[in-house]
Amino acid sequence: MSSINTNASALQALQSLSSTNKAMETTQSRIATGYRVATASDNAAYWSIATTMRSDNKALSAVQDSLGLGAGKVDTAYTGMNKAIEVVDQIKTKLISARGASEADQTKIQSEITQLQGQLTSIGVGANYAGSNMLATDDTATIAVVASYNRATDGTTSITTIDIDVSTIALMAADGGDGGLLDDIMAIDVTGADATAIDDFLTDLETGLSSMATAAADLGAAKTRIDLQKDFVSNLMDSIDRGVGQLVDADMSKESSRLQALQVQQQLGIQALSIANQNAQSILSLFR
Repeated sequence: MSSINTNASALQALQSLSSTNKAMETTQSRIATGYRVATASDNAAYWSIATTMRSDNKALSAVQDSLGLGAGKVDTAYTGMNKAIEVVDQIKTKLISARGASEADQTKIQSEITQLQGQLTSIGVGANYAGSNMLATDDTATIAVVASYNRATDGTTSITTIDIDVSTIALMAADGGDGGLLDDIMAIDVTGADATAIDDFLTDLETGLSSMATAAADLGAAKTRIDLQKDFVSNLMDSIDRGVGQLVDADMSKESSRLQALQVQQQLGIQALSIANQNAQSILSLFR
């Protein structure tokens, strides 16, 4: 039935064209933004998951910065400890030379030992990184390096740290005075010392050297763990980025093909609407 009040064909063509235009808007938005899920209205579940994962990745970025700062502190302390051990080894050879030497020679040897002791002070006080010094310090509290940001299955979060016990590492006080592993070594003075006294110095030196070796091993272990954690956090951030991308990123090849198809549908829809509108004009011919 033909009607001048209702053009059913035109209405149907208009609905089809409207649907095509809406699909084109969605596809063009995806191409413009690169996202299949750009807002919560696109897919509430995926958007929520992606938002949480992006937030966690920002936290992991801060963790990575903390690990980098911690690595710098530990590297500096480790380097200083190794150099200090080398200097203590030199003091040990001087002590051995002083045993049985004349007092005049002992005075000369002590002059060399004093210089080496001064070098130990320079190493300890100079092992400073970003205002932190683990070798020359008055604060022997444990240093906690933030190592990870964790999210449990129930949504609760926690932070894991790598702890370094400064009390077992400090060589001296912040001003270079007594207060660490070098206290006995810095007190060595072989001037006029007999064999027994020098043997006692050697015993103290070996004790200090053993403690320093243990401290260097602890620093080395902490350094290795921090480096491993830095690599892990970096890989984890990349994995999260990939996971978020799989949830919300648009497939540009697919969207490009879809856009071309929709453009053809749009042209056909316009043509169909034009034909439907022309049908109404044909009714006039019936009255001529």
